Amino acid sequence: MRLNIFLLLLVVSILCIPQSTSRAQGSAGSTSTIEPRFLVDMPTAGLLPRGSFSVDMDFFQYGGVMMRINAGIAHMLSFGISYGANHVVGMDKIDPNPYPGINIRLRIIDETTIAPAVLIGFDSQGKESYIDELDRYTIKSPGFFVVLSKNYHFMGDLSIHGGLNYSLERKDGSNALNMYTGLEKSIGSNLSLLLEYNLGLNDARADAMGRGRGYLSTGMRWSVGKGFTLGFDMKDLVKNQRDRLSIGNRTVYIEYVNFF
Repeated sequence: MRLNIFLLLLVVSILCIPQSTSRAQGSAGSTSTIEPRFLVDMPTAGLLPRGSFSVDMDFFQYGGVMMRINAGIAHMLSFGISYGANHVVGMDKIDPNPYPGINIRLRIIDETTIAPAVLIGFDSQGKESYIDELDRYTIKSPGFFVVLSKNYHFMGDLSIHGGLNYSLERKDGSNALNMYTGLEKSIGSNLSLLLEYNLGLNDARADAMGRGRGYLSTGMRWSVGKGFTLGFDMKDLVKNQRDRLSIGNRTVYIEYVNFF
């Protein structure tokens, strides 16, 4: 049943991509027309335009793939579903996540010249592999969150983000309110660099995966064509996870945005 859900979402994702002529530039660089909705793992106050949709894919270790489909259903509101699995790439049997993720975003304050945008939401989709014995993702889902984002014109665009989140993945005993922050800097018209620090306050107990150092991650986003953005991330640069053998976990990101 779980594998059927994964394959269905994969087919829907593929069918969505070519269905109309793209009007979106992408979400990276100083000429981007789509607001970035994530830093590396954590959400920003970015929102899809009304009448648009996105298809995102994360490729991570163990041949894993996570797919997400979102739609801008109103000026201040978007909704989406997601699903992932390990061993999609490779020879091993596909190992789907136990259930799909859902996310909803509501921007309650738009950005102004002096004030940041404020967005509240819920996202049950964690990142990377699902760990059955701990009932959690490698990077916990945001759960309930509120985030502020402000963009400045500084040699292109410089965006600053900060948020609070409360994940529902608490079987490991870590149920603290979490904090995160990050930066995005455009490099030319089509490229952006990302820096994210997730304090990991909800992943720092003795029986959790984190050591209490937080998760420091960096990434790159490149608008490669109308509607398409490619990304490459290096996660956990301070080796916060106890089983991390090397610095940096490499993942690849693909985003496609179009209009209905």
